[in-house]
Amino acid sequence: MKSQDTPFVGGPLDGRVLPVLLGITGHPPKTYRVPVPDAAGGPPTVLVYRRVDAGRGGLLHQLWKYEYTPDADPRRRLKWPWSKPDVPAVTGTRDTTDGQSATPPARPRPTDE
Repeated sequence: MKSQDTPFVGGPLDGRVLPVLLGITGHPPKTYRVPVPDAAGGPPTVLVYRRVDAGRGGLLHQLWKYEYTPDADPRRRLKWPWSKPDVPAVTGTRDTTDGQSATPPARPRPTDE
């Protein structure tokens, strides 16, 4: 597999250049997660770096670098176009302003005559 030496900016990896594996498109991943073990034996802390443009390295060669984002969510979630947005679940029923139920009234059944 191909790799590219990619600089890291900010955070604990500031100033380091690490080889990052390239994907099928020839680009490194959009986010780079670094698990750091906890000294007390707890769950590891995950540092998140985001890929940003670093200019061109010739006629057709794109250069990238990773910038530290301390407020990023370390969990991996796939964002498919058909996925529902992340909305916290609401318990109970939905209230309307006039105090009526949110469900429509039932239609009368037709009678056979």
